[in-house]
Amino acid sequence: MAHWLYKSEPGVWSWDAQVAAGAAGTYWDGVRNHLANAHMKAMAVGDRGFFYHSNEGKAVVGIVEVAAAWAPDPADPKGTFGAVTLRAVEPLPRPVGLVEIKADLRLTEMVLVKNSRLSVQPVTDDEWRLICDLGGLAP
Repeated sequence: MAHWLYKSEPGVWSWDAQVAAGAAGTYWDGVRNHLANAHMKAMAVGDRGFFYHSNEGKAVVGIVEVAAAWAPDPADPKGTFGAVTLRAVEPLPRPVGLVEIKADLRLTEMVLVKNSRLSVQPVTDDEWRLICDLGGLAP
C-alpha cells in the first residue's frame, strides 16, 4: 500500500467537511498540476493518505483512504486532469504541524519539506510511521 498527502485550505474544504462526506467520500477534484495528477493516477483503492490543512493551520490533521481510483475530471474539457475519491478514516489525536515536521531531522527529505506547494504528494513508509507516531496514532 502506498501513502500520500493531500493538501486543502480549511476555508475551502476542511477535515470536518471531509468527515461529513461520510463513507461515500468526496471527489478530490480541481487539481491542475501535472505531477499531482500523475500521483493520483498511481493511487490504488485502499491507499491511505494524510489530510493536511494548508495556509490556515498548516498541519496534518487526519487520515483518508482512496475509495475510488482516478477518473477524468468532468470540469476539464481536455480530459487531462482527474481525481480520486477520498473518504475520512480517522483524525490524528494531535495535529502535526509544518513547523514540527520541518524541525525533525528524520523528515528533511519529505516532499512536504522540499516542495511544500505540491497539493498531492507521496509519503514514504518511514515518513508515514513517524508522522502517525508524532500525531498519536499507531502506524
